[in-house]
Amino acid sequence: MQTCLASLENAQYGVAFSSGLGATTTLMHLVNPGERVVLIADVYGGVYRMTSQVYEPKGYLFEYVPAEEFPNLRGRLDERTRIVWIESPSNPLLNVVDIRAAADAAHDAGALVVVDNTFATPYLQRPLALGADAVLHSTTKYLGGHSDVVGGFVATNDPTVAERLRFLQKSLGAVPGPFDCWLVLRGVKTLAVRMREHCANARRVAAFLDGHPAVERVLYPGLESHPGHEIARRQMRDFGGMISFLATSDEEAVELVARTRIWKLAESLGGVESLIEHPARMTHASTADAPFAAPGNLVRLSVGIEAADDLIEDLADALAAGRVATRVAGVGETGDSRSA
Repeated sequence: MQTCLASLENAQYGVAFSSGLGATTTLMHLVNPGERVVLIADVYGGVYRMTSQVYEPKGYLFEYVPAEEFPNLRGRLDERTRIVWIESPSNPLLNVVDIRAAADAAHDAGALVVVDNTFATPYLQRPLALGADAVLHSTTKYLGGHSDVVGGFVATNDPTVAERLRFLQKSLGAVPGPFDCWLVLRGVKTLAVRMREHCANARRVAAFLDGHPAVERVLYPGLESHPGHEIARRQMRDFGGMISFLATSDEEAVELVARTRIWKLAESLGGVESLIEHPARMTHASTADAPFAAPGNLVRLSVGIEAADDLIEDLADALAAGRVATRVAGVGETGDSRSA
């Protein structure tokens, strides 16, 4: 499996792990207490939980940089910075980072660049070709593709990094099981086919949501209104199967994710089935006290490969039910003046 996944990223070396967080933990062992890691601010909630609650108390230093400030990344780096950690597109706000520019800035400061490529997959984006030193995947997601495996993976072309990761892999013990590796290899066989359908469906769902009266804003790099659209178009083959959007209120977001029928309320992502979730209460609950907490009215979609018409109809019904409930509540509170 390591050889197969490395080849997808055009990497010489690949190291497999028991989970995406297992891979993340191992990469963090390239850093020593007193040294810094600079991360994109809207990082995956599990990574933030690890950095803030496990490593910071041990003396590791972390700074979280909003995506819109990455063009000024050089000013955030110093001689203690060892890693610049990027998600592009990010989880859950679908921010896009210019990987080439970030890599140039990081390398000038002597830091390594790690890109979590889970959302994009190697089919859509090759971070090593854009200057990254290591690429991380949660193989639980798109690479496995069927929501029946947990795993992680790191690819690199740096022999020193590869040797260290292999030592840490066997020393720390976050190794994958043989059957899990087989499941990921099975998933890879259909990766290209699945990703084309994920992207096609996501484009249609995003277009439906964009401008819908019950949606404040759609966060999808494939929309020309997205601030990272041009960068994404330059460094990605397509725009992926993940969409986030802002509902009209926190309460509506919570209720909306429970109304859909085809979209299943669940964490995780990247499987053939469509999933819907409320990040503030689910995948990113650990960021609740952070200055970059997931907005309470944010809804995240993992667009599956079902018929796009069915997915859109399900969302339309769920959104419409929310508007009806709002109107009824308004009448109940103020009375219906038409009866006067």
